[in-house]
Amino acid sequence: MTIQPTDYELGAEFKHIYSGKVRDLYEAPDGRLLFIASDRISAYDWILPSVIPDKGRILTAMSMWWFDRLQGIVPNHVLSTNVPNSVRGRATYCEKLEMLPVECVARGYLAGSGYTDYLRDQSICGNGLPPGLKDGAKLPKTLFTPATKAAIGDHDENVTFDEVITSIGMEEAQQLKRFTTWIYDVAAEIALDRGIILADTKFEFGLGIVGANKDQIVLADEVLTPDSSRYWPADQYKEGVNPPSYDKQFLRDWLETAQVQGKPWSKSPPAPHLPAEVIAQTAAKYQEAWEKLKD
Repeated sequence: MTIQPTDYELGAEFKHIYSGKVRDLYEAPDGRLLFIASDRISAYDWILPSVIPDKGRILTAMSMWWFDRLQGIVPNHVLSTNVPNSVRGRATYCEKLEMLPVECVARGYLAGSGYTDYLRDQSICGNGLPPGLKDGAKLPKTLFTPATKAAIGDHDENVTFDEVITSIGMEEAQQLKRFTTWIYDVAAEIALDRGIILADTKFEFGLGIVGANKDQIVLADEVLTPDSSRYWPADQYKEGVNPPSYDKQFLRDWLETAQVQGKPWSKSPPAPHLPAEVIAQTAAKYQEAWEKLKD
């Protein structure tokens, strides 16, 4: 699926390289990468035709807030926030990396696809778990539950740590596992101090190509935003029931009842347009997460 980037009025000197579900990537005249967070939103692995106002700015602000607090654990790809005015607040200049083909998921609580896997075989990605755990239960320890990176329209597939070793090698696999669980543990404590439970999250890493980070593992893309993380209000947490989350769950719930051409949406194109009230409530969820976190 080819994604058309948002028109940011950057000028011909910026070369478009890639567009994902949310982000657009350009090469700047000086060779740096301009990493832009759009207001696009995806669900069930498809980009929706509606946008969420200011979503890209919130994702960028949250990522930068977290990158600042994760200094000293792992280097990140951000070089500068001094970007063209047309994308100020939603973009950063970043270093080029050789991205590693692993979605690095950390889980502190049993939820989502992890709970589905647990019900099937009492484990997640080869990590055995005690019997009798409920949906939303706090796990005995933070789990590294990696997944493959899927193309748009395809689902990420959970894999075992041994499969990650086969894919990228023992040393780098161990580093990814260590960084992923370490970052999660630090972030979960920070979030809980602000009344938020970080149930699980996803990171992406790459290898530095030049400069001080050459051949080093570098944290890339976004980090710890509602697009990549499951946040719950701590005061509404109850084991056995997932509390309302600061993420796209509200949108997913609406899509379960949405119709396209008079029929329930089949989770394939064309995706339904979002009504104004769903757009507004989704935007409010992102803003609420950011306001609660930074206070």
